[in-house]
Amino acid sequence: MPDAASPSFVTARRVVFGIALASYVLSFFHRTAPAAIAGELTRAFEIGGAVLGTLAATYFYVYTVLQVPVGVLADTLGPRRILAAGSLIAGIGSLSFGLAPAWELAALGRTLVGVGVSVAFIAILKICAVWFPADRFATVVGITMFAGNLGAVVAGAPLAWLVAQTSWRSIFVALGMLSMLLALGAWWRIRDRPEQMGFASVRGIAPAAPLRWTHALKAVAANPATWPCFLVNAGIGGSYLAFAGLWAVPFLEQAYAMSRVAAAEHASALLLGVAFGALGIGALSDRLRNRRALMRAYTLLFALSWLPWLLHAQWPFAATLAWFALMGLLIPGFTLTWTIAKEANRPEHSGIATAIVNMGIFLGAGILQPVVGWALDRAGDPLVAWRDAVSLLAGAAAFGALMAWLVRSPRSHRHPSE
Repeated sequence: MPDAASPSFVTARRVVFGIALASYVLSFFHRTAPAAIAGELTRAFEIGGAVLGTLAATYFYVYTVLQVPVGVLADTLGPRRILAAGSLIAGIGSLSFGLAPAWELAALGRTLVGVGVSVAFIAILKICAVWFPADRFATVVGITMFAGNLGAVVAGAPLAWLVAQTSWRSIFVALGMLSMLLALGAWWRIRDRPEQMGFASVRGIAPAAPLRWTHALKAVAANPATWPCFLVNAGIGGSYLAFAGLWAVPFLEQAYAMSRVAAAEHASALLLGVAFGALGIGALSDRLRNRRALMRAYTLLFALSWLPWLLHAQWPFAATLAWFALMGLLIPGFTLTWTIAKEANRPEHSGIATAIVNMGIFLGAGILQPVVGWALDRAGDPLVAWRDAVSLLAGAAAFGALMAWLVRSPRSHRHPSE
């Protein structure tokens, strides 16, 4: 039986990881695309800020609700089945969104997209946990976040440019067809464990007995190390996605009189910062073996990075662009919650554990996006409106940074062979 060092195993692992990663990149594109097409959506459906926020946040609502069920399915059905089904549903949703004649139908399509892509990250974490050695988990998660945020970068300035050349509807129809191709690829080439392809287990551990998911869910939920990670994600991840996923471009257009292309460039700089920051922090945390200290430093600095926008700083274009990139580099502090949650719970519960803490991100974003829209609708003066809106986002980031100090060192549940 070939082992994890054989060339055939490395090739098989790259294919499995690559298909799952492509699905995750596409989910990130969908997550942040409304920011680049906010104006088009407002004009196409004749809606205000609160409704626009709700339309964008439907993705996060369903994503939040489905995280725990997806974690259970990842630990029971396996990533192959849930990725194939999820990509198919996301494809149908993207087609519906692109062809919708009214905002209600667009919201339904975006809800289906949220249902479909809600499986991508938990599935890829499960693949990382089974196909890679334990001491490479945070590094591979960093690579995953790097690639995902590149998808979000494409949903910034490149999408804004592409929309000017064609139409947002055509783009989402094409994305729907791409999702369906990924569904076929997942079913054809992904396998849940190396043993299913004739390889030895990466960690020398036999497949676990069938999971009693109700007991697993209770065990993870009762673990006091789980919930501070959830709260960090709600504050830091929620403020990040609410801003990058919808409000960053309108903020810069209205509060700083930037063109849409210039504002989209700032959003792309933020997302590029997140991509490279995630790549670095994963490898650094695996090397230092001190995830809590890194998380606390990063989250605190990210909360402080909102100060220039709270004070409505008037900086040159290059300075604001650089600051957005710096904010992006600081954001990935919250990504260490997944590794901490995995290490604090039993290996066979990794899907459920990461799903619960991941749920905080989308709950936070789903609350903040429409609340920010409501704050913008109720204030007459645009500068006052954006001051209130940014205060909400900065406050959420500060809450997440405070919760990082409640994260405890996990009690490892690794197998002795690891």
